[in-house]
Amino acid sequence: MSYLLHSSERDVYIDPASDLFLRHQLQIVEELWESVLREECGQKMVDLLKQLRDLCSPEGQAIDGQASKVSKLIEQLGINEAIRAARAFALYFQLINIIEQDYEQRQQLTRYESEPETAIAETLPNIISPSTNRNDNSPVNSGVGSDLLAKSWSAKPNKRQTGTFASLFPQLFQLNVPPGHIQRLINQLDVRLVFTAHPTEIVRPTIRNKQRRVVQLLQQLDLVEKRYAGRAAGVYPWEVSELRDKLLEEIRLWWRTDELRQFKPSVLDEVEYALHYFQEVLFESIPGLYQRLQYALRGTFPWLKPPRKNFCTFGSWVGSDRDGNPSVTPEITWQTACYQREMVLSKYIDSVRNLIELLSVSLHWSDVLPDLLESLELEQSQLSEVYEELALKYRQEPYRLKLAYVLKRLENTRTRNVAVRQRETLKDDQTPVYNSGAEFLAELRLIQRNLAETGLSCQELDNLICQAEIFGFNLTKLDVRQESTRHSDTINEVCEYLGCLEKPYNELSETERVNWLVEELRTRRPLIPGELPFSEKTNDIIQTMRLVRSLQQEFGENICQTYIISMCREVSDVLEVLLLAKEAGLYDPGTAIGSIQVVPLFETVEDLQRSRTVMRELFELPLYRALLAGGYVAFKKLQTENKQDHTPISYGLTPNLQEVMLGYSDSNKDSGFLSSNWEIHKAQKSLQSIAEEYGIDLRIFHGRGGSVGRGGGPAYEAILAQPGHSINGRIKITEQGEVLASKYSLQDLALYNLETITTAVVQASLLRTGFDDIEPWNQIMEELAARSRSHYRSLIYEQPDFIDFFHEVTPIEEISQLQISSRPARRPSGKKGLSSLRAIPWVFSWTQTRFLLPAWYGIGTALKAFLDEEPEENMELLRYFYIKWPFFKMVISKAEMTLAKVDIQMARHYVEELSKPENKARFDKVFEQILREFHLTRDLVLQITGHETLLDGDPVLQRSVQLRNGTIVPLGFIQVSLLKRLRQSRNSSYTSGVIDSRYSKGELLRGALLTINGIAAGMRNTG
Repeated sequence: MSYLLHSSERDVYIDPASDLFLRHQLQIVEELWESVLREECGQKMVDLLKQLRDLCSPEGQAIDGQASKVSKLIEQLGINEAIRAARAFALYFQLINIIEQDYEQRQQLTRYESEPETAIAETLPNIISPSTNRNDNSPVNSGVGSDLLAKSWSAKPNKRQTGTFASLFPQLFQLNVPPGHIQRLINQLDVRLVFTAHPTEIVRPTIRNKQRRVVQLLQQLDLVEKRYAGRAAGVYPWEVSELRDKLLEEIRLWWRTDELRQFKPSVLDEVEYALHYFQEVLFESIPGLYQRLQYALRGTFPWLKPPRKNFCTFGSWVGSDRDGNPSVTPEITWQTACYQREMVLSKYIDSVRNLIELLSVSLHWSDVLPDLLESLELEQSQLSEVYEELALKYRQEPYRLKLAYVLKRLENTRTRNVAVRQRETLKDDQTPVYNSGAEFLAELRLIQRNLAETGLSCQELDNLICQAEIFGFNLTKLDVRQESTRHSDTINEVCEYLGCLEKPYNELSETERVNWLVEELRTRRPLIPGELPFSEKTNDIIQTMRLVRSLQQEFGENICQTYIISMCREVSDVLEVLLLAKEAGLYDPGTAIGSIQVVPLFETVEDLQRSRTVMRELFELPLYRALLAGGYVAFKKLQTENKQDHTPISYGLTPNLQEVMLGYSDSNKDSGFLSSNWEIHKAQKSLQSIAEEYGIDLRIFHGRGGSVGRGGGPAYEAILAQPGHSINGRIKITEQGEVLASKYSLQDLALYNLETITTAVVQASLLRTGFDDIEPWNQIMEELAARSRSHYRSLIYEQPDFIDFFHEVTPIEEISQLQISSRPARRPSGKKGLSSLRAIPWVFSWTQTRFLLPAWYGIGTALKAFLDEEPEENMELLRYFYIKWPFFKMVISKAEMTLAKVDIQMARHYVEELSKPENKARFDKVFEQILREFHLTRDLVLQITGHETLLDGDPVLQRSVQLRNGTIVPLGFIQVSLLKRLRQSRNSSYTSGVIDSRYSKGELLRGALLTINGIAAGMRNTG
């Protein structure tokens, strides 16, 4: 395919050998892709794709004035041809994605190997690192990949990244950070990543498996080619041809696999999708994170102690998040917990079997400690069948015999878990099982201790211990989430049934609610009867709380300790959940000891601003402070001693810790990107200040999505941009949708992502810049955010034609028909307005049309108003902010990345072609308003950054964006054509040219959904 998407020849710059490798990989898949298309679709299709690509600019943007020509060409296509073209472009995107991921993984490995030599050169994040231009005059292969690679790197150096332990600790040493501060931070280091099932992962797991297979074949091909690198050019052994044939075969099978799910996934399907990353990647790679940190720490601060092995843990909302998803029932959550335990037990069983093979130490040549021999004697009586079978075989091999007992207990535990999952009545027998992961871990440590005492070690055993510390028997911690009004409605119905209030609970004032709730929380008297004579919704809330209690009894308290309240606005929202928890036995009012933490989620701008008042009022309540402290006794002791224990606890709630979740999605949808980020930034500072005032530790839970409009973007820079005091070694972050695939599909790439997040947490906690506390800067940001919000809302909520514009020129209705999530696109009470529409399909729709409006609209107007006051002086100040202030740089950098993905001509095409004739005049006005803001924002961002073109400061990201743009454009034209045909079949008032409507609605919808699928793959950050 060296000529397929190549629109013009031009002088090119050759990057160093490491980048030539990427070009080589791209050339391979492009040639294979072309071969598949030729065999499956014929040369005519190949020529068509070339013709479509040639109608785009060299940078991959739609060309002004060419839209009608492209439209005419596409509208002449039959539905089958259009679908094939869409599928071909979508397949290309997927191949590009996996090539980039594999390349990134290789780059991280290379960088990590060379990092110690250059670590001291690393500087603080607000200082621009020096770099050196390189030249290479090797020839370049043509083709879309190599062509855009050459352009993006022309005369631009690669910016060396940061974010590894090997660079962090020498930097701390060079900056004279006190070792005592480092040790305290390491002791309380707590990184939690929570996987969610939000509907942004559009790629089927079947396709993900094929992607992994292609990567494996490409890696094998690379090894073979390296082995024969000394041979004459083009001369390879038969292994190369065989591997290329396998790749061709795999891509052909991929081509013939349906990209669209045939049914809406169930919640348990989503559980399986999420666990896929643990099964295939994370379980095996996670010990490497601890090893890297330990090794790097030892290299610079050998006298400091490494953190706990489980300083990085995982949570999940998949199967437990109830907010707006009626499919998540108590039984589903129970099944999810059992499913997770089954997977991790199976992993442990495989590992123990491997250890039995490895630890063949004989008593003839090595001693063991008495405690191991005592353990073997005890096991002999409890697992007599194992002793009878293996005692003779392993009579001189104590470790193998001990591990055989461990294996049998694990197998018994897994068998019991099957019965628990099927809700069978458990037999009251004495079958030896592990009652918890802690028991299993104790057995492994016994073996490890015996090996160490005799001068031996076993890395596989160390890895298993690390995995057991992190995953236990639960794999992930399940967070329950529910919307606040569901709890108030539940209490309202219960009180009406009991007749315990003079007027309905929902009619009480906030003060009246809090007073009544506090009184109820002081008594052990039950409020809710054992039988539930209530409505289905009320019963669901009560049964969910009872389920949490059952989960903790069966799986241990660690399985589910967090209950998140979405749309939390008042103190009563928190106390209502605590009252329901008391009724389920999760909180004892007599002692104020609880086994669940209530986490308020503040989402809208108004709620973020109100969060400081809500938390202060909560901290003023003695019963709530006692709950956080671990009970009334602990709280009294805390007050007396005036100190707190900062050490996290693996099982049970961490004393004196309050978790607060901040939502990026709804605040952005409510007030725009700049205002949302500033309000979240301010909320973190004020919440941390209030927590410190009351002597409480704070953990911020960041509800980030995949797209910039929902808090997405590079995690390393985002963490460094947080107020330093708000982190203090603790962070919790959601990982959603396509982000899981981009970060956790390959082991080394997953490990690097975990390392960069941890590094950023340590760096942000210890190396605080202080710029967040400069009040004049904060005042400027306050004014910018207010102006941005006003301009954003004037379009989204005050422009009378905007709602119609959004529904007509974007594929929002078609997106809602994609079978990609068990959760509806709108909230239950939702009408067609924006208030009921969830943030994810909102962002998804703007991404498809190349507007990407939620991630930048309003920024330009805000900046211009500030610059109009003092043009030269204020521009210099903004440039200084960009260099020195991590928060401001993060905002501008994310906006710049999004603007680089915007294609305003493509967006114009959606408006012109999908608007009904009677709406064209008013929709054109809306578009012109958006267009003016786009040009203003782009121009001012370029002035602030000093870049000639967008993303000049990040050539790797620039390459990645440009690599896709040229193929997304024709796919967008195909989408518009199919949407026109589909909508015409429903409504004859679409008359933008005469369109052949010989095809059924089902065929047209399928074609439109395929284009949505393809564009989502190309854009990567979709929702």
